[in-house]
Amino acid sequence: MTAADDMRARRARLISICESLPEATSSGDRHVGFEVRGRRFGWYLDDHHGDGRVGIACKAAPGRNTELVESDPDTYFMPDYVGPRGWVGVRLDTPRVDWDMVEALVIDSYRMVAPKTLARQVA
Repeated sequence: MTAADDMRARRARLISICESLPEATSSGDRHVGFEVRGRRFGWYLDDHHGDGRVGIACKAAPGRNTELVESDPDTYFMPDYVGPRGWVGVRLDTPRVDWDMVEALVIDSYRMVAPKTLARQVA
């Protein structure tokens, strides 16, 4: 498997995680946005503004983004524009991706923006 194939597989896995949530949709090509009923809960970012990173940006609980970035700056990053508003980035272009953590962060982000009736459907 080539590096490009691996990144396509990682992108597909992320899209699958996000779209498995109730009424979640995705749109975009290089950068993919994830929404529920018109409210954004994540972005797949591929070299956003030439930063060289491939990752997911999602909403985080207050202070959680700073905590994660400080604990492991090789994995987590403060995404441009939305980082100061509580979002956190997770790199998907590292040798190993903690998919359990990615899924947990995506679900937390979804729960923060989804209507309560949908958020309650997510275990």
